[in-house]
Amino acid sequence: MEQENQEVQEELGVGGKVKNWLQDNIRIIISVLIVIAIAGGIYSYSNRGENIVDEEEIAMEDAKDAEEEEALDVVDGDEAEETDKEVEVAEPAKEEVKETVSEETGESFVVTAARGDSVTTLSRKALKDYLEKNNDSGLTAEHKIYIEDYLRKNVNHSGGLSVGEEISFSKQLIQNGIEKSKTLNENQLENLKQYSSRVSNL
Repeated sequence: MEQENQEVQEELGVGGKVKNWLQDNIRIIISVLIVIAIAGGIYSYSNRGENIVDEEEIAMEDAKDAEEEEALDVVDGDEAEETDKEVEVAEPAKEEVKETVSEETGESFVVTAARGDSVTTLSRKALKDYLEKNNDSGLTAEHKIYIEDYLRKNVNHSGGLSVGEEISFSKQLIQNGIEKSKTLNENQLENLKQYSSRVSNL
């Protein structure tokens, strides 16, 4: 019998020996290929995960400047709710505006947007400049959050905000916002604390 196997092997030659070896070890070979495929998939997936994390970090950095843009609606004077963030489209200006600038005219404050500004941050600047000239010690941070949101919603502007773009806030509109803020009840002011705590420069 052994002699017959040897004769068959000699007749098959090297190609036949390889074929016989493959048939005898096919399970091991398939197992190794499956392990390699799984390892390759895991490696590919982990690289994809790192790219997603990088993209999220970049998006978070871009959104950091616009974080203060979170606005709220006080509906019928009863409850405050967060609205969607405005979508900002920053276009390069001929002359780079380094910081938000406010200029007082007879009837209004004209605020010029710098990089990263939103209508909310321009509202905040207009209110701050108004209060420097018309101090009202009864206003808390929560009142100011309400007023800047009131200004944002009532100023004539829609869409994205470009660097160097100017928005005019009338003194009468600011005064109206101040008066409305003073009508808020304790629950509403308490609700606004979650927003005022995020803003350091009120």
